[in-house]
Amino acid sequence: MLTQPRPQDSASSAHERVYRRLRTRIMHGEIEPGQALTLRGIGKEYEVSMTPAREAVRRLVAEGALFLSNSGRVSTPELSSERIEELAALRALIEVELASRALPRAHMALIDRLQAINGNVAQAVENRDAVSYIRSNLEFHRTLYLRAQAPAMLAMAETVWLQLGPTMRALYGKLRKKEPPHFHRLIIAALKAGDEPGLRLAVRSDVTQGLKMLAR
Repeated sequence: MLTQPRPQDSASSAHERVYRRLRTRIMHGEIEPGQALTLRGIGKEYEVSMTPAREAVRRLVAEGALFLSNSGRVSTPELSSERIEELAALRALIEVELASRALPRAHMALIDRLQAINGNVAQAVENRDAVSYIRSNLEFHRTLYLRAQAPAMLAMAETVWLQLGPTMRALYGKLRKKEPPHFHRLIIAALKAGDEPGLRLAVRSDVTQGLKMLAR
């Protein structure tokens, strides 16, 4: 006999769905820095009541993906230069270590997959599609870091990506990119050669160079 879901189960499911979708949108730069969000607007967009919308926002504020002002206004953060530099330094520390740990497990199937994703990055640049560019760029890094088999460290990296999502969108517009990041090619070359120092340098340069330009 099938049982009906309890109200609290439905609310939990709705909250998780809103949280995941909104989190992905922020991480991929679909929402610009400083853009205001309302519980009513979130509820309408995701067809949920105020309770799951409020809980999703609460979690995202705790992760630094949203900012809650003293007046109760919710928005995506507008990061200071100091904050951008701090997050860039975190990316360099965490992601270089993830790449280093992934290197011993970097089989040819992984390298082929990274090359295919990099093709998507190049296509997004050609199309001037900021969101697709950010999404494909993060997929490139996540695909590599999954091979590190360090889930806690990867979760930390994703939290940094989440905080930087809207800022990365602003960075893309500022740089007016016309070609994919050449450091991706250096990362792939280092993986093929089993070159750990080269891999660490390529990853560090890739994750910090653009952000440092934005922080100026």
